[in-house]
Amino acid sequence: MYRVLYRKWRPQTFSDVIGQPQVTKALSCQIKENRLSHAYLFTGSRGTGKTSCAKIFAKAVNCLHPVNGDPCNECEICRGIDDGTVLDIVEIDAASNRGVDDIRQLREEVKFTPSQAKFRVYIVDEVHMLTIEAFNALLKTLEEPPEHVKFILATTEVQKLPSTILSRCQRYDFRRIEPEVIAERLQRIADAEGAPLESDAAILVARLADGAMRDALSLLDRCLSTAEPPLTVQTVTQAAGLMGRDYLFSLCRTIANRDTAAALTILDDLHKASCDTERLCTELINQFRNLLIVHTVQHPEKLIVATNEEIAENKKLAAMFTTEAILRALSVLSDAVDAIKKTQNRRVEAEMALIRLCRPETDTSVAALTQRVADLEAALQNIKANGVSVAPQTVAAAPVQQKPSAPAKPAVTQPVQEDLPFEPDEPSLPFDDAAAPDFDDDDIPPFDPDSLWDSTPPAEPMPFDEAPLPFDEEEAPPFAAEDLPFAEEAPPFDADEPLPFDKNEPLPFDSDEPVAPVPTKPAPAAPVAPPAPPAPPAPAARNDTAAGGPIDERTWTRCCIEAEAICKPLIGHLNGTTASIQGSFVVIKSQHALLATLLRMPDFAKAISKATEKIIGRSLTPKVE
Repeated sequence: MYRVLYRKWRPQTFSDVIGQPQVTKALSCQIKENRLSHAYLFTGSRGTGKTSCAKIFAKAVNCLHPVNGDPCNECEICRGIDDGTVLDIVEIDAASNRGVDDIRQLREEVKFTPSQAKFRVYIVDEVHMLTIEAFNALLKTLEEPPEHVKFILATTEVQKLPSTILSRCQRYDFRRIEPEVIAERLQRIADAEGAPLESDAAILVARLADGAMRDALSLLDRCLSTAEPPLTVQTVTQAAGLMGRDYLFSLCRTIANRDTAAALTILDDLHKASCDTERLCTELINQFRNLLIVHTVQHPEKLIVATNEEIAENKKLAAMFTTEAILRALSVLSDAVDAIKKTQNRRVEAEMALIRLCRPETDTSVAALTQRVADLEAALQNIKANGVSVAPQTVAAAPVQQKPSAPAKPAVTQPVQEDLPFEPDEPSLPFDDAAAPDFDDDDIPPFDPDSLWDSTPPAEPMPFDEAPLPFDEEEAPPFAAEDLPFAEEAPPFDADEPLPFDKNEPLPFDSDEPVAPVPTKPAPAAPVAPPAPPAPPAPAARNDTAAGGPIDERTWTRCCIEAEAICKPLIGHLNGTTASIQGSFVVIKSQHALLATLLRMPDFAKAISKATEKIIGRSLTPKVE
C-alpha cells in the first residue's frame, strides 16, 4: 500500500530531524544522562517536527538498547511503537477530546502501570484546544504525575495556554526550517524515489512550504504524481497552481510605469487562467517584500530565497521604486487581502488595489501622500543635480484700452521670466557691457526740497497747445471796489414782507440801481418711488442634449469626471468613450470590455446616473455598446 512521502520519510532518530538542533541535542542529552522531566511542551509552526520529536522521545525513553540518546529502532519496543502494538504510547487529539470528561478519564488511566514499556507516554497534540475546565482538571496530574508517566504537549498557538500549564512544563520552541535545508532534504528524497529534482525547483518548493517540511513533502508528492521525472520549475509551478514568476515582474513594471491599462490586462489574463486572486495578492506582497530587501540591504541573497536570475531581475525592479512607494504597495496589498476575505467579488478588490498602486493621486492615505512627497523631492534633487535650461517664451500683451479718438497701441512682446531655483545658462536678453554708457553719480544734480514750493514761473513757455496771452500790469485799467454796483450795504431782508412787485410782470432793468434778490421758496421734493423688488433669477438653461441624440464631447467629459468623483473605481475606465441619449438610457460606446462588467453592478451604474442628472438634468440608465 502506498504511503505518502511525509509519513514514509518521517524521522526515526533525533539525527534525522532537520532544522531543530536546539531541541534534538537537548532531548538526546537528557536521555543519555537519564535526567528526564515529567512534562514537556513543544511549540512552533506547523510541519516543523513537533510530533516527530515526540514519537522519537517516546521510543528513546523506552528503548531497550538506546544509542547516544537515540532509539535503536530494532528492539521489540521500538518496532511495537512504530506499528502501534505497544499501547503504552498514547496520542490524544485535543481538538476532538477537549472536554473535562476526557481529562478525567485520562487521570484515571495514568494510575495504571505500563504493560510493556518502562513509561506511559501521553502525546497531547493541539493542546491549546482544551477548555478552561479541562486545563484546571489536568493541573494537579501534570504537576505531580506517577513516576511511570511522561506528558508531551504540542501546540502551534502557545499564547492560548494558561500560565499555570506553562510553569509545569519544560518548553522547547521549534523554528521554521531554512529553505536551503528543506531544498537539500527534498533533493535527497527525490533521488531516493527515482525522480531527480532540479535545484531551482527544490528552492521553489522550499519557498512555497514557508518553513514547514511536511508541506514541502506534500508538494513534492503532488509533483511526482502529475509529471514525469526529472522535476523542473515548470512542474512545480503547474502542481502548485502558480503562473510562474514572470507575471509578478510584469505587474511590478506596470506599477512602476503607472500603466493602469496594462496592469488590469495582466490581471484579466491571470483570472482567465484560474489564478486565485487572494494567492496573487499574497505573492505580490512577497515580491514587494523582496524589492524592499534589495532596496535596503547590501547583500540581499542571504534574506531572499530566489534563483540568481530572479535576484538580478529584482535588483532592476528595485531601482524603479522608492522606499516610500514599496512601503505603500505593501500597505495597499495587505488591505486588499483582508478585503478579499470578506467579499464575494474578489476580482474587483484586486483591480481597485492595482488602480491605487498605478495612480497614487486617487489614494488619499498617508502612505500615498508620503510617496507623492518623496517623488517631488526626487524630482527636485534631479533638477538641482542635472539642471534644466528654460528657453525664453514670448507672450503677446493685451492691447491697452484707449479713447475712441486715439489709435490703439500695437501688441508688445516681452519675455516671460520664470522663477527657477538656479541661474539660467544664458540671460533672457543679450546685454553688452562695453556698449553701455558710463554712469557717474556726480552728474546727478542735488535735490532741493524748497523747489517744490517755488512759485516763480518757468523761464521757458509751458508746452501747451497755445501759448498764454501776454499780461501787462501797467496797461490794465484801474480797479476800485467802490465802482461795483453791490458795494453799498444791502437792506435787511424780511421773508414775511410781501414782494413790491408782481412776480408775473417782468422786472425793469436799470443799470444804475442794484436789483434786490428775490426770495424764492424751495420746490417740493419729488416723491421717491420705493425700490423695485429684485427680479427672480432666470431658470438655468437645460442642456440641449437632454432631449436625446448624441452628447457633445465637452458635456460627456463633465459627466465622466462627475461619475469618477462619485465612484473612485471608475477612474480610467471612461477614457476615450462617447455617449448618446436614447429614451431613458445613456448609451456608452467603449472599446474596454471591463466597463460593461462594471456597469452591471448597482454602485457603478448609480454613479453614472447621478452624474447625468447633475450635468445634463436627467437621470439616465447607462448601457454599453
